[in-house]
Amino acid sequence: MSTNEDADRPAGALAGLRVLDLTRVLAGPTCTQMLGDLGAEVIKIERPGAGDDTRGFRPPVMPGTEESAYFVGVNRNKHSVTLDIATPEGQAIVRRLLAKCDILVENFKVGALAKYGLDWEHLRSDFPGLVYCSITGFGQTGPYAPRPGYDALIQAFGGVMSLTGEPDGLPQKVGVPVADLFAGLYGCIGVLAALRHRDRTGEGQQIDIGMLDTSVAWLANQAMNYLATGENPVRLGNQHPNIAPYQVFPTADGHVVLSIGNDPTFRRFCAAFDLPLADDPRFATNGARVANRDAVTAALTPLMQRHTTQEWVQRLEALKIGCGPINRLSEVFADPHVLARGMVVEMPHPQAEGGMVRVVANPVKLSATPASYRITPPALGEHTEHVLRGMLGMDAAEIAELREKGIV
Repeated sequence: MSTNEDADRPAGALAGLRVLDLTRVLAGPTCTQMLGDLGAEVIKIERPGAGDDTRGFRPPVMPGTEESAYFVGVNRNKHSVTLDIATPEGQAIVRRLLAKCDILVENFKVGALAKYGLDWEHLRSDFPGLVYCSITGFGQTGPYAPRPGYDALIQAFGGVMSLTGEPDGLPQKVGVPVADLFAGLYGCIGVLAALRHRDRTGEGQQIDIGMLDTSVAWLANQAMNYLATGENPVRLGNQHPNIAPYQVFPTADGHVVLSIGNDPTFRRFCAAFDLPLADDPRFATNGARVANRDAVTAALTPLMQRHTTQEWVQRLEALKIGCGPINRLSEVFADPHVLARGMVVEMPHPQAEGGMVRVVANPVKLSATPASYRITPPALGEHTEHVLRGMLGMDAAEIAELREKGIV
């Protein structure tokens, strides 16, 4: 449990909370970075000599450093402590740390921490107020629980790949690891709910996050389309299953996304560009347009090809009709709105060119307790001595002995 013993705890919505982070790769680190950004003190436990797997996911590295860009992206606001939890001494140190922590987040395979006495069942009686978040591929129960979870595998299992791609092409995974990311964010939501419960009752609990569960949950409208009809949705490429036109169109110099979400907007679009479509029964309602989506595409494509992407964006913005370019990342990170929203921040790094690294900002905008960027993604074991001395009161001789044994 946290105490008021440290006057220099970081400010923020979660200030005063401590997290013991037994996670690696992406889903777990996403959860703990969010907690750290919001003010919690995060102690990341890493394997001596190796660390988080993503330290080796390179190239690319951050300019002027040997730090993996992948690792840097999800490990700010964390103290790195190297500790071999496979040893009795390492397990004892974890328990001593837990005595001063509020939250433990782990993403080991189901049952893997039990042999170290660090699973929920072993810890719950000694730490009754502990919020214990477990993130795995398939959750703690069910026939698939022992299986390892990987993002692409979960995207396949969870159905989103069957929905993604061109109608006559292969199923496609999403271009970023959304199964990992959503699992981490759902884990963070679970932690916050469990903390609220603990505030009222003093009782901790385990949060069981399965990547497959969360992937099924974010199937959203497509899941409901199936549950309502019993029919598997087909791949539609860049078209929307429930709205038309809501898709990619070619322009004179590229492509745009045109998003017309209701019938009044469609009539307004047709009137602005002298299209005799709004009174055609095939196009008069959204339901009719969805049923005749090929005809909608055929009717609008020649019009959309008459003007450049920028011209369409400007004209349709003036009409309050949804339209946008398909930006590459170079354009995303140069976009004036993205810049105005502060979605890139710089953090100091001793090895980086110019002494700073650029990272993607936390998107949660809190008016009173905004996210903060206090600790640069750490070098392996950078804070081992600081944490062992400051939190556990170990002296130099004790730490030296642990190093000699390879425990830290």
